Order: sequence, then structure tokens, then C-alpha cells
Amino acid sequence: MASDKVSEFTDGNFDAEVLRADVPTLVDFWAVWCGPCRAIAPAVESLAGDYNGKVKFGKLNIDDHPLVPTRYEIKSIPTLLMFKGGKVVGQIVGAVPKGKIDEMIKKAL
Repeated sequence: MASDKVSEFTDGNFDAEVLRADVPTLVDFWAVWCGPCRAIAPAVESLAGDYNGKVKFGKLNIDDHPLVPTRYEIKSIPTLLMFKGGKVVGQIVGAVPKGKIDEMIKKAL
């Protein structure tokens, strides 16, 4: 599900790619079987293009990589966490309109 604008985060690369990132980073916690996750994917992809170079975007499959979701107490998906300076600065749970995701990103910039 990753693309040229949206990276694939894993339990193994999360700290380096997200917590030590030099730009704000949006992480989309998702699973293949999750309909609402598929519903917001186009909005996340579109925003990744809009913020190219300013914000890093990535997806983390909770089934394949369960350690990070456990660390951040992800109970429902989709969950979007916005990180800046290694800390969570925004959170959205559930399928929401693109504008709501955009608002969270703008607050982190």
C-alpha cells in the first residue's frame, strides 16, 4: 500500500524513520482487512503530494508490525498519528474527511 509519496514503516525502521525524522511525520496505522483504512488512503496519498518535502507520510500495517501499535496503544484503525520532534502532536481515529487530516498537519507545521 506504500507509494512513491507514502513510505512503509515497520517495527524495525519506526524509530529512525519517524521519531528521528527532521520533518513532521504522519503515520497511518492500518490493516489490509480494514474498509475504513482503504477509504482514507486516497486522502492520505493526496495530502502526501500536497505536503511533499514538508511532511513525511507513511503507513504501518498493524498485523505485520504489532510492536509499535502496542507502544502507542492503538486500539482502533485507522488511526493517524502526527509526530514532530519524536513526540505525538496530533491524533485522528477513524475515517474522516481530508480536511480534518489537513488541519492536523497544519497544526504540526
